[in-house]
Amino acid sequence: MGEASKAARWATIAQNRWNANYGSIGTGTAGRILNQKFGRTADTNFISDTGGFNSSYNSLQSSLLRRFSAGYFAKFTYTYSKAIGPNGNQTGVDGYSMNNPAYFKLNKALQGYDRANMFTASGGAELPFGKGKRWANNGPQRLLLGGWQLNGLFTAYSGSPFTVGADGTALNAPNNAQRADQLKANVAMLGTRDSWFDPLAFGPVTQARFGTAGFNILRAPGLMNLDASVFRNFAVGERFKVEFRAEAFNVSNTPHFSSPGANVNSLQFNADGTIRNLNGFTVINGVQNTGREGVDERMFRFALRIVF
Repeated sequence: MGEASKAARWATIAQNRWNANYGSIGTGTAGRILNQKFGRTADTNFISDTGGFNSSYNSLQSSLLRRFSAGYFAKFTYTYSKAIGPNGNQTGVDGYSMNNPAYFKLNKALQGYDRANMFTASGGAELPFGKGKRWANNGPQRLLLGGWQLNGLFTAYSGSPFTVGADGTALNAPNNAQRADQLKANVAMLGTRDSWFDPLAFGPVTQARFGTAGFNILRAPGLMNLDASVFRNFAVGERFKVEFRAEAFNVSNTPHFSSPGANVNSLQFNADGTIRNLNGFTVINGVQNTGREGVDERMFRFALRIVF
């Protein structure tokens, strides 16, 4: 049974956590708007639709499910999507990256949770042994081999967007994020842990202005993962049923790398302009949070469930 591809779209005026005590470029704390008027230097946050940003999500979704006789099934899903909204405000209470209303438009970017491509394949199979099956359906072998089921789940999706930033010392505008200058029109993705993208494609900003690079214009490594499990169900008398589970997460023990270091001011140069030390810039030093309590390597779990 297959489900035809379908399009999904939503758009909403985001309720944002906005810092109203922003600073103007080059003015520092003295230039904070509420400091100029009332002598207030502390952050002053509001939840409102200030800026009138439309957060939108568009996607093409498809799925295919096939159930076979004898207890087999396979399911495939694919989603192509794009999520856009104010940078920094993924949940509605995170706050803008740019709080000065004169630069609100610079906040528009891919959301940090955007995954352009998502694919899953799952399946299960009851082994053909035991009562009602093709083989080993009577005698002691039925008790030993019957009731087993194999399951698998493969997942693959695009990496999350990230911003190449820079120190905001020269910008000197409190509550406004600084981006790096983009020096090359096309940023080469080197694709290694030692340098995920071309470090010379960006440069620091030494003037009182915003950098030319946009928010979330590069993507971190994607993820590919395989989980598998073995179940066995068997009856204990007429009242009790027992299910044994052996599960393996990240069967291939594949590392799922996180975003690289992305502050261009980390770079150190020699006198001739060559790179002396990346200092973590473009370097991947961690793994993604896959929702397993920070455990990314292969993990086994065993469980026994009693139903009565």
